Amino acid sequence: PLAELTRIGEKITTIPDNFTVHPLVNKLLNDRRNMAHGEQKLDWGMGEHLAFATLVSSGYAIRITGQDSGRGTFSHRHAVLHDQKRERWDDGTYIPLQNVSENQAPFTVIDSVLSEEAVLGFEYGYASAEPNTLTIWEGQFGDFVNGAQVVIDQFITSGEAKWGRQCGLTLMLPHGYEGQGPEHSSARIERFLQLCADNNIQVVQPTNGAQIFHVLRRQMIRPFRKPLVIFTPKSLLRNKDATSPLSDLVTSQFLPVIGEQDESIQADEVKRVLVCSGKVYYDLVHARTEASRTDTAILRIEQLYPFAHKAFQAELQKYSKAKEIVWVQDEPQNQGPWFYIQHHLYENMAEGQRLGYAGRAASASPAVGYLAKHQEQQKALLEAALAPKFKGYMLTK
Repeated sequence: PLAELTRIGEKITTIPDNFTVHPLVNKLLNDRRNMAHGEQKLDWGMGEHLAFATLVSSGYAIRITGQDSGRGTFSHRHAVLHDQKRERWDDGTYIPLQNVSENQAPFTVIDSVLSEEAVLGFEYGYASAEPNTLTIWEGQFGDFVNGAQVVIDQFITSGEAKWGRQCGLTLMLPHGYEGQGPEHSSARIERFLQLCADNNIQVVQPTNGAQIFHVLRRQMIRPFRKPLVIFTPKSLLRNKDATSPLSDLVTSQFLPVIGEQDESIQADEVKRVLVCSGKVYYDLVHARTEASRTDTAILRIEQLYPFAHKAFQAELQKYSKAKEIVWVQDEPQNQGPWFYIQHHLYENMAEGQRLGYAGRAASASPAVGYLAKHQEQQKALLEAALAPKFKGYMLTK
């Protein structure tokens, strides 16, 4: 309920009278208080915080581990506040999420050592033993998960099939092509999608504050447990386009597919449908506006696995005159969702429609090593996706 969200929002933005936070953190808390009252749109950090707060208020414990989980690698979380006047008898910290209500469940956040295999293996066991705890392991960057690949292959994705052991472990893996180089771009989406079968895991890439709120709550409120892999953003953490009205937390739910949001796009005039996932959606929207393209619709896939065929088909069928369906991604062609998702797109296409790809060329490296080259590639893929005549690879149904 809206009143409960506002009450909880007040709780998690209120600090003790004798506690002094950093001025920048104080501004963040004030902004979040405004979000809780509907005076500002909700960003990712507040969506996450409200999900955690409502869950602990409902009796679900929360446990987060990772190299920088208290603050958040990109300073979006600030779950642990530090007193700027350190002459205190305690450790000088205050955790608002531990002070939501009198009888709440525990909230634990741990800045863990840089040993991904050890930590993720422990958290897998913890999540298996404690199904009513939302257990999260967060990579400082998404590709840090490489160091724990054995745990993912041997336990997280196959444990239920091999041993009948359900587990609700959640992985948060920052992912986004921002020009930061090969080791700070990719959480290796393609590897997780290759492991998907038998409804063994959930793979999502939410793009706004309401979506992360709903997917975290869904993970616990559902009457069963499955591992959840969340490709979390970097630049979108502060992108105003990626914010949500508070009402979306009350009236909506997690949407596996989000349709065209621009009401000026007329369905019967659409000739091409762009389908994407993640940050590139916002790049496409801005590029479409600059190119004045009104004959192109954009669909977002927020849940990559299990693929939501009915939801996707319902959106695609709105554009019966569109002859071109184009998948757009930031990642190189041999990486990202393309090879996994193309058969799902093809299955839902109408006879005579053509399927294309717009994105970076195949590459041995996850990303290029310097910003200018990254920007050049990004510009080229957006231009290819929105070109009046699409020239890329096309498969006709």
